[in-house]
Amino acid sequence: MAAVCHSGGVNRSILVLATVSFVALAACTSANTPQGNGPPPESDGTTTQPDDPTAAASEATEPAPQLRDAESRPTAPEFPDGLTWLNTDRPLTMEELRGKVVVLDFWTYGCINCIHIIPDLKALEEDFGDTLVVIGVHSAKFENEGNTDNIREIILRYELEHPVINDADFAVWQTWGAQAWPTLVLIDPRGGVVGSHAGEGVYEVFRPAIAAVAAESPEKLDLEPLEFTKELESSPETLLRYPGKVLAAPDRLFVSDTNHHRIVMSNLTGEVLDVFGSGQPGFVDGIDGSFAGPQGLAVSDDGSTLYVADTLNHAIRSVDIATGSIVTIAGTGDQGFYPPKGGPGRTTALYSPWDVAFDEDRLVIAMAGSHQIWSLDLETLVAEPYAGSGGESVRNGPVEQAELAQPSGVEIVEGTTYFADSESSSIRFTDGDTVGLLAGTDQNLFDFGSVDGVGADARFQHPLGVTAASGVLYVADTYNSRIRAVDIVTGAASTVAGSVGGWRDGPDALFNEPGGIDELDGVLYVADTNNHSVRRVNLATGEVDTMVFFGLERFAARPGSESYRGAIVTLAEVTVAPGPAEVELSVDLPPGYKINPDAPSRFEWSGEGVTVPATTNGSVINPSFPRVFDIEVNMGGDLIGDLSVVYCDIEAEAVCLFEQVRVIVPLIVSPTGDPVIAVRHTIALPEGF
Repeated sequence: MAAVCHSGGVNRSILVLATVSFVALAACTSANTPQGNGPPPESDGTTTQPDDPTAAASEATEPAPQLRDAESRPTAPEFPDGLTWLNTDRPLTMEELRGKVVVLDFWTYGCINCIHIIPDLKALEEDFGDTLVVIGVHSAKFENEGNTDNIREIILRYELEHPVINDADFAVWQTWGAQAWPTLVLIDPRGGVVGSHAGEGVYEVFRPAIAAVAAESPEKLDLEPLEFTKELESSPETLLRYPGKVLAAPDRLFVSDTNHHRIVMSNLTGEVLDVFGSGQPGFVDGIDGSFAGPQGLAVSDDGSTLYVADTLNHAIRSVDIATGSIVTIAGTGDQGFYPPKGGPGRTTALYSPWDVAFDEDRLVIAMAGSHQIWSLDLETLVAEPYAGSGGESVRNGPVEQAELAQPSGVEIVEGTTYFADSESSSIRFTDGDTVGLLAGTDQNLFDFGSVDGVGADARFQHPLGVTAASGVLYVADTYNSRIRAVDIVTGAASTVAGSVGGWRDGPDALFNEPGGIDELDGVLYVADTNNHSVRRVNLATGEVDTMVFFGLERFAARPGSESYRGAIVTLAEVTVAPGPAEVELSVDLPPGYKINPDAPSRFEWSGEGVTVPATTNGSVINPSFPRVFDIEVNMGGDLIGDLSVVYCDIEAEAVCLFEQVRVIVPLIVSPTGDPVIAVRHTIALPEGF
């Protein structure tokens, strides 16, 4: 059974949730009722588990719950005033939601158990369509998680389609008396509270309950779609999309392009050499294989094999770098169940592996989902826990008894495994016999901050990445948006770069939730996740710059493929004369942006009624507009232009965006038509980008 992050001692306010006994599975829980954004008082970091996890899982899969009479259910309270709502163009009310089955999801975005249930929520939304409305209530554990802009990034990162409340002051949490992340509450179409459930296993619990509630009074259901303006609908495309990890090797750089579900391989100057993975989330082996939210990377000593922590597939994959062929070496594609057990790699279910490190004949795995460090023998392909009992806490000591808290970055130095223990905001280590603290808290899961100091006096905030060089462990201190250094011998922590979240190069650089870090030849390569970029920190000078990748647009998906993310725009009809014609293309960039002078943009024209000379199509470095293309018009039909344009901020040239659009121009052929076809496309950024 998964460890839970408790909020024991919670004061139940106006409502008792358990009108129906839903079973609590794995959850992140807080130690006391959170007050505002700060840590709860008297937190001891302890964990609890059901006495019989097998029985709990069995109960959770009962086909139909026994519901209390609808008339006796308490009425759901209204949402407090003054809340910030995201993924919707307006605040919602319980009154407005009458007629819908409603699920409230109390979550905090760094909690692995909250991440685990996102697929369950999406499946329920798909199953029940307009019958169901999910509302996320984001009650932050960490100070950084309470920032509205950061929650918006998480909505985009996990492609959430339901409204989300920033419950930064825990007003909704207190109203409902929630005790754990995640906690979910079911509300019937009359506005009656059916029951609650803390932890994972959401789909199995809620699907029969929602079906039963919807069937109680079908005349009360409102099946009219409830429309929202979603954050994803106005998000610009970037060359990289929330890159999670980075790996620097001689002459090569590997980047987990996490939300593009692929691995990008470039040289150290940014020229893209290859891309591994189809770009579409999936669990497929072979040359045309696929990943789902890949994170950690490691490369074999001979440089021929890349190992990937395929996080959302709960698997470890290998990539033949020469051929690009992907092979699953551990994991089944499904999340494991508690208690965690090892076994033959290809038949053993894993738990959100977040990072990997190569160590001669084995891989060491930061298994975030089970709060453990695992080992995978590369000869036998047997995977098994290496350190941590599976309980979530800050408990050092013998590896079998130690308790970790969502380890998410791992590095091996002279036989010792160092790891970023994200939910305890600490840097810890194991030598195979014991687990110890290098820097950060050794008390509980709610001691965090940004404090330079030695050992237990230092403070971090949800670090996700570590790398070592010359006796120093460098840390991607993610929620502090800083790069930190920790002396491996003394545990002394200091700040290398960064201060607050943002983007800026130079000696006073800013980062935005960096998740991955690696060192090569005195340079730190940083996966700056929320900036959709890879940054470089020169350790000798302290200067920071942003890498510009060249040629990545060559690997963009074509319109019509499952991975295509661009827009398809149909313009007004154009009357054109038969014979030779010109397409005059104008592309309007957003204010403050320019065409990237180094990355090629690509233009391809086609259509059944036109002939396009081979010299017309292709890639162009630093194109200017309007741009003229020669074609031959034979008959009426659609002229199709596939445009790929790389553009960047005028003052921050390395911050590049990628516009991919298919423009369709209906043509009417007439002798009196114009020989020039004017096509204009305007690139728009969402407000506030």
